[in-house]
Amino acid sequence: MAWLMAVPAWGAHAYAQFGDIRYGPGFTHFDYVNPDAPKGGEIRLVPPIAVTQFDKFNPFTLKGTPPAGLTELVFESLLTGNLQEPATGYGLLAEDVQVAPDGRSATFRLRPQARFSNGLPVLAADVVHSFETLMSPRAAPQYRTLLADVARVVALGERVVRFDFSSDNRELPLMVGGIPVFSRAWGAGKPFDQVTTDLPIGSGPYQPSSARLGRDITYVRRADYWGWELPVRRGMYNFDRITYKLYLDDAARFEGLKAGEYDLKREFISRNWARQYRGRAFDAGEVRKRVFEHRYPGDFQGYIFNLRSPKLKDIRVRQALALTMDFEWLNRQMFYGLYARVQGWFPGSDFQAVGAPKADELALLEPLRAQLRPEVFGEVPLSPSTAPPSSLRENLRHARALLADAGWTYRDGALRNAKGEAFVLEYLTAQPSGVRLVLPMQAAMAKLGIALTVRTVDGALYQQRMDDFNFELASLRIPATLTPGSELFERFGSKAAKTPGSANYWGIEDPAVDALIRHATAATTREQLDSALRALDRVLRLGYYAIPQWTSRNFLVGYRPEGFGLPPVVPPYYEPDSWAAVTWWAVPKNP
Repeated sequence: MAWLMAVPAWGAHAYAQFGDIRYGPGFTHFDYVNPDAPKGGEIRLVPPIAVTQFDKFNPFTLKGTPPAGLTELVFESLLTGNLQEPATGYGLLAEDVQVAPDGRSATFRLRPQARFSNGLPVLAADVVHSFETLMSPRAAPQYRTLLADVARVVALGERVVRFDFSSDNRELPLMVGGIPVFSRAWGAGKPFDQVTTDLPIGSGPYQPSSARLGRDITYVRRADYWGWELPVRRGMYNFDRITYKLYLDDAARFEGLKAGEYDLKREFISRNWARQYRGRAFDAGEVRKRVFEHRYPGDFQGYIFNLRSPKLKDIRVRQALALTMDFEWLNRQMFYGLYARVQGWFPGSDFQAVGAPKADELALLEPLRAQLRPEVFGEVPLSPSTAPPSSLRENLRHARALLADAGWTYRDGALRNAKGEAFVLEYLTAQPSGVRLVLPMQAAMAKLGIALTVRTVDGALYQQRMDDFNFELASLRIPATLTPGSELFERFGSKAAKTPGSANYWGIEDPAVDALIRHATAATTREQLDSALRALDRVLRLGYYAIPQWTSRNFLVGYRPEGFGLPPVVPPYYEPDSWAAVTWWAVPKNP
């Protein structure tokens, strides 16, 4: 009983990593929704990634492919974010959150009305079960990386749960507040990685309409959902049915939009945007082409190297390969001038390193000097350019010199190492439409004596090979993050490099990188976070782990406007498909 009495006083309706909470305790809804939006109708979407089928209903295990929308529509967490504030969480399953003064624990009190789809209450024991399951070897490995600083979770009562931390990372309350919570009854008696065809038992506003695995999937709005009156849910999830349609390739996907098979598509290919979004359906207003603005910094996008391949371990080789891309030609000839070159790992943000390191960065970099390349302390390199006075020819001359220094010389019709082995590199992709963008780089590499082969596979095999780190060169997009934190360990940390299924596809194992990530996660102010991430960006850029590609500051969207209402305010931080699914609503179509 004394243990329970040690629970701190209640009253915090939200938690912000840096203390900046926009909405007070009595708020009724988020500003970017229509609180009186009508309910009903259907919206049909396509996943933003190339998925052709799904084979499981468990999104938390490594093997297999879950359907689009499952995590967001079916599962909930203790806290929920919004599309206006980075690094802030408001009570969802939890009605209160209290963080200890030393930052070493966070205690949540669950709402008594919270219910799973099977009608059972959401209890502290379910939260403990969910956390322990996700931290087990049978769940996807990223949870063990992201939540490594959670020492334990304890149920202090039927609806009170406390997480204890092994560090004072201010992001940890948000991270544990964002853990998906599922019922102990889901897959009971089975090993978690064998819970595949069992329909999820979550607390969210939707459920899959059937238990059939396959291609398209429809989620049905729950009339008995417990949270409709919450301020963090008012005006949201307005459609009775949300369907995700899957297509075998991008051409069929686009034709499906024109034919009225679904309602919204985010376009990633500039040529399509410039040349295909025209014709009868657009002239008649059946499909609308619109540029949606946002306030995200630019995404990172690049061709990434797998350093586990012996030929890619040498930094000079990676630097040379990066010189084979002619972005300026691509942007002029193929992108219609729509893109900007990616500069660094946090392009267009306050975290992007510029010029030489300033005092705040040097304070973090100097203790690591012995582990860093001397170039880190000079001007940060920009992505290679062919704009005058530079040229592709000059870049290839530089690349040839770098390769020679690394022991690769041209003889007998190919670039070869000291053992006489030819330099052959495989590019792995699941996007046939993107192969044309690799061909100019392939031709440039051929001038150096490098044979770049292209291997196109379906989405499931591609993901399996990436999870197993079975690739040499691949393309990756990392969506912009407003407050990067512990996920950086999963992406760049040394431990994740050895963990199949992690996001450290590169295989980066650098104690200096680990140290700078720790500085970022320990930041108590935004200024400290900015400094740590600029220093990290500088070190990563000097590692030449990728060939930077291109980015855009807008969303290119084709959608069918008839039959939908849009909120009057477009939020600053959102993804078009999920924003539509969550905040749009159905209106009667013209007869």
